[in-house]
Amino acid sequence: MRTKILIVDDQKGILLLLDEVFKREGYTTFLATRGIEAIEISQKEKLDIILLDVKIPNMSGIEILEMMKLTLPNVPVVMMSAYGEQGFIQEALELGASHFITKPFNIKEIRDVICMLVK
Repeated sequence: MRTKILIVDDQKGILLLLDEVFKREGYTTFLATRGIEAIEISQKEKLDIILLDVKIPNMSGIEILEMMKLTLPNVPVVMMSAYGEQGFIQEALELGASHFITKPFNIKEIRDVICMLVK
């Protein structure tokens, strides 16, 4: 059975890059550019990992994380942000995020984090 990853980012370029990388690695990917899309996918699919950007229009990544952790408390969430502000990082970790990756990121770093979480 293939690992299912939900990738949530409003930047199409990042979304498509991560989609391509993880599909090539053999993962099943689901993509969302908005919070409501991410929540709908998380309710329909049995996800193994969520990659979630902090800055999403209409609903912040922190709000999405809070909602997802209510229904998916054991699914690891890796937060991504161009804003490496300690406040965001601390809040995300307190709400249950597994990791926090700062953009621009090294694709190898994300792959290594996902590989570690899958094991």
